[in-house]
Amino acid sequence: MAGTGTVASAMPRRRRPEVLAPAGNLRSLETAIDFGADAVYCGGKAFGMRSAPRNLSLEDFEAGSRYAHERGARVYVTCNVLPHNDEVEGLKEYIGQLADTGVDALIVTDIGVMMAAHRIAPKLELHVSTQAGVTNYLAANALYELGARRVVLARELDMQAVRDIRANIPEDMDVECFVHGSMCMAFSGRCLISNYLTGRDANHGECSQPCRWKYHVVEEKRPGQFFPIEQTDQGTFLFNSQDMCMLEHLDELIDVGATSLKIEGRAKSAYYVAAMANAYKCAVNEYMVQRGFEDGDRHVVRPFRSKVTRADSMIDRRTGQASDVRDGAAADASNRVELAQWLKDEPYKVSHRDYSTGFYYPERQVGQNTDRGGYFRDWLVVGEVTAYDAQTSRITLMSRNKIEEGQLVEFLVPGRAPVDFQVPGGGFRDAEGAPVESINNPAHVFSMPCPQPIPAGAMIRSRAKTRTLKAE
Repeated sequence: MAGTGTVASAMPRRRRPEVLAPAGNLRSLETAIDFGADAVYCGGKAFGMRSAPRNLSLEDFEAGSRYAHERGARVYVTCNVLPHNDEVEGLKEYIGQLADTGVDALIVTDIGVMMAAHRIAPKLELHVSTQAGVTNYLAANALYELGARRVVLARELDMQAVRDIRANIPEDMDVECFVHGSMCMAFSGRCLISNYLTGRDANHGECSQPCRWKYHVVEEKRPGQFFPIEQTDQGTFLFNSQDMCMLEHLDELIDVGATSLKIEGRAKSAYYVAAMANAYKCAVNEYMVQRGFEDGDRHVVRPFRSKVTRADSMIDRRTGQASDVRDGAAADASNRVELAQWLKDEPYKVSHRDYSTGFYYPERQVGQNTDRGGYFRDWLVVGEVTAYDAQTSRITLMSRNKIEEGQLVEFLVPGRAPVDFQVPGGGFRDAEGAPVESINNPAHVFSMPCPQPIPAGAMIRSRAKTRTLKAE
């Protein structure tokens, strides 16, 4: 069964770095695109590597593909489990169904699944998942010969390895690299700890995340007495890796040939997706302008290249110094892309662990949070704007948390810095227009005065009164 819907070949290939955002449901997919994502990856009801999110139905994929294509974006579907024999026929049928929804690509791990998809849905692009553990150009080239048009590189690679792979693969093969989000203690996410401890298969999207659990030692002759593995009262988190944040290093990653910049987090909220898609898209825009590929109005000045030559790939691993892969600009500190402070602050306004730059820089690799688990949450989403009335200078919003007089909030809007706002005294109304003292009922419609126009879909956030560390 070959797909008959809108296919990837109908979509023009991008001529600038792609911001790829996660989506656990249709609302997150639309939010990601509204806030600047060039493409979205999401899972269906089966055969994806995240079973916790609600994921998308076939009808959702049709609606999501239409929404994306109308806005020049693309939709990729995870089909990257390691299937067992009794799943093969169902998987093949599912691939055929996906092809008819209009999605643009399948993300696969298993080589048998990749070859089946190539036969069943020949017009869909095939992207090879990070779980395939591609660490060299020999593997990437072999996958290209088998029909893959993108490799999602193993997260364990450094900058030099990314550069060398880009330099030695076909020009029309994409290189996708993770830039933000949770990291896994297992190699490329292939792990059996969850299977052993809970019977939940991490390679089928059911990971119970035992790497985030708290561990103690129990001595044989002292049952019931728990001893922390380190000398703390809280125990230790043996495998609890830091999160990745490459926002301030996107220029270097793009310079070494990354085609697509992937944000992790299909189980995350729509707010997380909005904030990170917006931040990374704004950072890419800065790259294109400061590197001279576009002007301030996003008009093309000169063509963007993502191809690295073999000569370009010969750099000093200790210093990272080399001629730039594009037109000879120096890829060193003197040519770094400068980001505004508000952009640098954005990763700290979503839930996160301590940040690192992963394995990209051997001299400062990712570490572990051995003394705590959970996520820092310094900011709260308090609402979402549903409409703005210019005549009355009022916004209508769906509430998420309390909003009261004098509160300092920010409006997160696409493509720009957040808008600061101090909530005025009085003027709160409920859905019926009746005055209320404050907005204190989540998931209800309210309105309030706001002299500056705010677009529908903008998120409203406020700093938490105390820093929280919560499991997620």
